[in-house]
Amino acid sequence: MIPGVLSDWLTPLIALFALVVLFSFYISWRATRLDRLHTRVETAHAALDAALLRRSAVVLELASASELEPASSVLLADAAGQARRAEEQGRRELAESNLSRALRAVVEEPGFAGGMSDAAAQGGGGVTAGPIVPAGTSGEAPPAELLAEVESAAKRVHIARRFYNDAVAATREARSSRLVRVLRLAGRAPMPDFFEMDDEPPVFPPWG
Repeated sequence: MIPGVLSDWLTPLIALFALVVLFSFYISWRATRLDRLHTRVETAHAALDAALLRRSAVVLELASASELEPASSVLLADAAGQARRAEEQGRRELAESNLSRALRAVVEEPGFAGGMSDAAAQGGGGVTAGPIVPAGTSGEAPPAELLAEVESAAKRVHIARRFYNDAVAATREARSSRLVRVLRLAGRAPMPDFFEMDDEPPVFPPWG
């Protein structure tokens, strides 16, 4: 009788222990995955921040180009300056959106490329290439090179924001699980927010 009784007790205990172990492994896997998602968000946010700063820097270079019309220079310089000064996310989203619109308004204006080309051909002073020309040189970035930098920077912002928002979406979906909320697997990590802005890059006309 005793061996049979022990068997009756041990079988459910072993099964329960196995379930506890499996559940523990599952919880550990979920917590690790959530941590990796948060790390992915942080990395993507850093890349987005760098892309936005790069864009505003090259737009300021474009605004300082002597080939650019004064009104366009003022518009771009003001928009880029506000984007660089904005710190709170809501204000930065607005400022970066305004910069995107200002850049499109200037670049997509009829005659923009022709005007830049004509001014350069007539001996325009070019621009002092801060971030574009390596430190210690006194060269000037030709208009074509500068426009290529601006175009590349604008496209990088578009791509970086998409990757960041994808990471945020995956993290928010993982944190919406009832299990994650009940067990507080996210700890004290703040819920990441999407970065909402107008990031449509301008359509650059053919140069020449």
